[in-house]
Amino acid sequence: MRILSGVQSSGKLHLGNYYGALRQFVQLQDEAGAEAYFFIANLHALNTIREPKLALELTRDAAITYLALGLDPKKAVLFRQSDVREVLELYWILGTVTPHAHLERAHSYKDKVAKGISPDFGLFAYPVLMAADILLYSADVVPVGRDQVQHIEFARDWAVKFNTQYVPGYDPADPDGKERGHTPGILKLPSSRIQESTAVVPGIDGLKMSKSYGNTIDLFGDEKEIKKRIMSIKTDSTPVEAPKPLELVIGDEKVPSPLYQLLKVMLPESDFRDVDASWKAGGKGYGDYKKKLLEAYHATFGPARQRYAELVADPAEVERILQEGAHRARSEATRLMDKVRGAVGIP
Repeated sequence: MRILSGVQSSGKLHLGNYYGALRQFVQLQDEAGAEAYFFIANLHALNTIREPKLALELTRDAAITYLALGLDPKKAVLFRQSDVREVLELYWILGTVTPHAHLERAHSYKDKVAKGISPDFGLFAYPVLMAADILLYSADVVPVGRDQVQHIEFARDWAVKFNTQYVPGYDPADPDGKERGHTPGILKLPSSRIQESTAVVPGIDGLKMSKSYGNTIDLFGDEKEIKKRIMSIKTDSTPVEAPKPLELVIGDEKVPSPLYQLLKVMLPESDFRDVDASWKAGGKGYGDYKKKLLEAYHATFGPARQRYAELVADPAEVERILQEGAHRARSEATRLMDKVRGAVGIP
């Protein structure tokens, strides 16, 4: 079973990236019988990062973050998206069978445009490049956040369209060609895997934690800045002695309390039970809970922060790991693209 996923290098990686994806990555590299491929999506990041120097810096920082959190290059393939140029070729070929209507109804596109992000072609066609990322390595399983499941469904739909168009004998009802007379597809249909309890992590303002919204708590930021961000998590004016609400009104809608949700995500289950009881009973102020969250942050990421500092001081080793990962990834990509080119009539 081949597992594949990636994280954009469009900003410093944050708690949402960790609990929604990176923690799973570290766990999945040890899954029996699995091959793990994890990449830094620096081509996707160009939708928002237009400064070359910053783009390089954030890509390197993402690699260091992966490694600091426990990703082992002996167990998993870690690489930069841009080092495997075949992904751009598959991106275009796949785009020729992608319905325009699918892209118009993509949740990520509509959400970002609604938040004022420029609707460039790159943002509109983002799902096609994401599908190419997945299909290029014949991934079986893609661990994603709940909000990304639609992209996996798109990848499956477009793989079926490609296989139906270009693979004689392909039957969408039998994509692996197990029945007599059927031919397996060139592009494998992936499945998504999400961790329901932590698939969506709230930001300090109650919206989904996202670099695009500027509401993140960075994994390896300056300690003073980390404390400042945690202490600025959105709350209301409920008195100390009163029970705290599980929801807040932000703008015109009710959202789950971001402080309560972050405590639920970050604290060990036994510790959270105590917090949950006092939250619902009253008697403690929001400041106490924010201090508790700050303590949990340092307890969880203290060792990783030390490893991060060591890797920052050794950029040559980080680059060596990325080059080795790119070599392994390209060997898979080349094999797949030979089949794709032959199918569509490209020499």
